[in-house]
Amino acid sequence: MEIFLVVLQAVVVVGAIAMGVRTGGLGLGLWGVVGTVILVFGFHLPPGAIPIDAFFIIIAVITASSAMQAAGGIDYLVSIASKIIQRNPKRLTYVAPLVAFVFTVLSGTSNIFFALIPVIYETSYRNGQRPERALAASTVTSGLGITASPVSAAMAAYLVLMDGTGYGLPQILLITVPAAIVACIVTSFVQQRLGKDLLDDPEFLKRVKAGTVEVPASLKQRYEAKVGGGAVGGTATATATATAPGGGGGASRSAATSRAPIEHPVPPGGAVSAWIFVSGTLLIVLFGLFPSLRPAFPDEEGELVPIGMSTVIEMIMFTVALVIILVRKVKPAKVVEQPLLKAGFVAAVALFGIAWMADTFIAANEETIIEPLGAMIETNPLLLAVALFIVCGLTTSQSATTNTMIPIALAAGLAPGVITAMWPSLIGVWLFPANGSQIAAVETDLTGSTKLTQVPVWHSFTIPMLVSWIAVVGAGLLIQLVVPA
Repeated sequence: MEIFLVVLQAVVVVGAIAMGVRTGGLGLGLWGVVGTVILVFGFHLPPGAIPIDAFFIIIAVITASSAMQAAGGIDYLVSIASKIIQRNPKRLTYVAPLVAFVFTVLSGTSNIFFALIPVIYETSYRNGQRPERALAASTVTSGLGITASPVSAAMAAYLVLMDGTGYGLPQILLITVPAAIVACIVTSFVQQRLGKDLLDDPEFLKRVKAGTVEVPASLKQRYEAKVGGGAVGGTATATATATAPGGGGGASRSAATSRAPIEHPVPPGGAVSAWIFVSGTLLIVLFGLFPSLRPAFPDEEGELVPIGMSTVIEMIMFTVALVIILVRKVKPAKVVEQPLLKAGFVAAVALFGIAWMADTFIAANEETIIEPLGAMIETNPLLLAVALFIVCGLTTSQSATTNTMIPIALAAGLAPGVITAMWPSLIGVWLFPANGSQIAAVETDLTGSTKLTQVPVWHSFTIPMLVSWIAVVGAGLLIQLVVPA
């Protein structure tokens, strides 16, 4: 009977997550709360711990991020990333993924990558490269930045869960950052060798013939030699069309304009707001690296203990938001209107609901489910990586997956270093083409090289995702061996 009840409770948990994914947005968190209500009132399980710290870390970080966005700081970061990408066209497949990763780490959100998609596409297209290579690799590696950023929502959840294990922010970053860089390089190396060159791609040639995309100036001579001269693609070059980056319609594009650099205007004061935010991020890392810098207070036994990093992050990020508002004279109402704040609030609610439901279910069934699952994970730790990958693919939420799966690994007695090495398996968020970045990359690529298929798990992002997953976990497992607890 007990097993039957546990199965029913598991159905409620899985069903709530499934309904949340189907509803989308706030629905994931709200369905998580409804699942908690059913578990508490229907099955009389004691309510789990409310994830207050994780929730408010996210709120603090997104408030600071939104203040930076309102002041033009995001535009400034994008302009820097754009210049780096455009200055290295021949090494684009290596440079773009690293840039996407670094800027996600700095901002704490992969939303910044949206603005880089047109730049990556245009740079690859203009230089006659297959856009899929750089676009798909960069989309995937931007996700690696989430588990390497001290100010991401997933890191907020992870820090709270790892509190008391001896693994704080310094140890986590010592594993996730270098492992992610290794994964970026390996992914780029593999991605550079995938797919046909544009002039050998039937889909691209078909679109050229239809006049929906123009042969880039760097390839026109070779194309004309290949087709025997004449009008390019069966239409005059001057009338061939392509969508401008960030635009929604066709626009004639000459060889001269195709060589013009893509400019990202930065509002006055954008640089200042960006550097205030980055300084706050670095200050958080500094306090994490040197606990002696944090104020210490007596615990129950009278020993002085530094305040926790959750409190530090909340204090610093809320302060950063205020400093940006005061220095740049940003109206608070404008901060509230920013897309980042809306997206961050959705992430906070999703984490709140799913984490509360998961803790309610896990805490009440530790002997029945968690111990057997823990034994399986302890025997074969790689199962944790697989579970994180699949669950994140199904929920499309790194923070919710963290709160669902990491407590199981901790209950199993798995070493914190091993858990941290497996944690970047959240790269499975790209398993299904249900993310804005994937859809935006496909829609932006007019050559047709970046694509989805009728098989949901097979698309342009599948191979770089799998390569990144194997590389980041493999590198992490090796690095954690030398990271002191």
